[in-house]
Amino acid sequence: MIIHPIPPLYDDNSEILILGSFPSVKSREEGFFYGHPQNRFWRVTSAVFGETVPATVPEKKAFLLRNRIALWDVIGSCNIEGSADSSIRNVTLSRKQAERRYARRPRALRMPHGRSIA
Repeated sequence: MIIHPIPPLYDDNSEILILGSFPSVKSREEGFFYGHPQNRFWRVTSAVFGETVPATVPEKKAFLLRNRIALWDVIGSCNIEGSADSSIRNVTLSRKQAERRYARRPRALRMPHGRSIA
């Protein structure tokens, strides 16, 4: 069983909450979301906001907060092989942690697979 090691990122100005599933091996090693260099998350979000791609964890955090984006994952702990979401088993949701840490209601909810709830 692996416990989610990365705290949510948000502040009082966050309006967009992007929910993921569980951090990859590279993200867990880096200690922050979307840590694999081949992940498109940072290139795409930077393009959307017309900014340069952040390289370091502090730059990534500043980029997200400047653009009012909060990040969090829905799985609090699970069994996972490598980084494959398809291998996730024995899931414990992180709902209570997220409720405590992200009290404001986001303006929009974005899911990694293109679903959006406004």
